[in-house]
Amino acid sequence: MLEHSTDYYKDSTITKLDIFHYTYAVLHNPAYRTKYELNLKREFPRLPFYDDFHQWVNWGKQLMDLHINYETVEPYPLKRIDLSLATNRTPKAKLKADAANGSIILDDVTTLEGVPKIAWEYRLGNRCALEWILDQYKEKKPKDPTIAEKFNTYRFADYKEQVIDLLQRVCTVSVETMQIIQQIEVL
Repeated sequence: MLEHSTDYYKDSTITKLDIFHYTYAVLHNPAYRTKYELNLKREFPRLPFYDDFHQWVNWGKQLMDLHINYETVEPYPLKRIDLSLATNRTPKAKLKADAANGSIILDDVTTLEGVPKIAWEYRLGNRCALEWILDQYKEKKPKDPTIAEKFNTYRFADYKEQVIDLLQRVCTVSVETMQIIQQIEVL
């Protein structure tokens, strides 16, 4: 691929890392994904030679930086609403996304509002990234009674603040990823 790229673009400064970033950007291109949807399920991707190679490399670098360093991006300023709860009562975890209203219901007490519409568009496979996070932190009771009794110690309430932080960061990643994808679509 390196030799093909340097020959096609007539640029001997292209590196293997540039091709990696270019590939990452191309794989995020909605037009490419739609056009080659069936092929991508069956075989390795075949990459077209798009104009402005270095712009694609730049998009790939930006996307990769966002996706690899998601834990260090600036948290999106979601509005946290906490209702009061009767004392000695643990809030019941809900972990539900409400894309229509731009909110995430965490439990009986806490809701995050102000999730931008564009954040719901970023998908990991067939699910929105924010919904994927919510699903991973749901309390699930094991079917086996022995496992349920001895090993079912996970409680959402113990991780609530970490999940809120993660949701805010994934919201930032989702918004910025979709902004880059919108630039790709224009090209």
